Amino acid sequence: MTTDEAPTGGRGLAELVDDIARLEAIFARWDEAQRAAVAAYKRAIEALHAEALRRLVRACKAEPLALAALRAAVGDEVVYAVMRQLELLRPSLDERIAVALESVRPMLASHGGDVELVRVASPRIEVRFLGACDGCASSAVTFHAGIREAVQDACPEITEVVEVPGAGGPPASRDALVSPFALVQRRPWRHACELAELGDGTVRALAIDSCRVLLARRGDAVSCFMNSCAHLGLPLDDGSLEAGVLTCRHHGFRYDLSTGECLTAPAVALETLPVRVVAGRIEVRLAS
Repeated sequence: MTTDEAPTGGRGLAELVDDIARLEAIFARWDEAQRAAVAAYKRAIEALHAEALRRLVRACKAEPLALAALRAAVGDEVVYAVMRQLELLRPSLDERIAVALESVRPMLASHGGDVELVRVASPRIEVRFLGACDGCASSAVTFHAGIREAVQDACPEITEVVEVPGAGGPPASRDALVSPFALVQRRPWRHACELAELGDGTVRALAIDSCRVLLARRGDAVSCFMNSCAHLGLPLDDGSLEAGVLTCRHHGFRYDLSTGECLTAPAVALETLPVRVVAGRIEVRLAS
């Protein structure tokens, strides 16, 4: 079952998640007191639902047939997503792989590339580079330093991460149980500004739905970060920029804007957001 399909008489997961995303976009425009009230209401509803489902699970565990039926029901994408959101299930292997790949996509996108999951056959997965990363002379370095490390950190049971050729072949060989609530890629792309409005070699601070972001451009490559220094969370847009390195004016922390890496304290980094350029428009996916 894909995220666009629905059981007879029901709504698909993608449609339900889109409804939530539209409401979240409205809430983001409210003042802090209103957002806090909505958040408290949400926590109360989730606590009620979580307790009800815990009791249901406990009851099913006492009956072998009921337990088998419950395990089968978790295979439904909507059931799985809700139980994951309420932390009643551990994340599936598919979900952990998806989160790991998503963590490296902003870095790849800043160079005009992407990565695609081709096949999962634990303890091995196969991935394919897309866009500018496909056939790039440095793709092997990118693969070993980024993708392999991210996947194996999130999924220790995966012992082989194999790059396959870029041309042809279908994506992922099986349906994946991935919680939409846990993944950034389920959120819509939001218009930030026109590419022409961001000068080459410059940065620009913007607020998108009350989210403060920082755009950086190097030629046709654009990066996007939360406009928040990894040191004390102070804004970065008034820092000094030289040769692609932004220095926070408050305490001198230096950041490589091609990756978000902190050159002053390598243990920290800027929070990177997915960004793309479509028909001259810069679009960003917000983290929340």
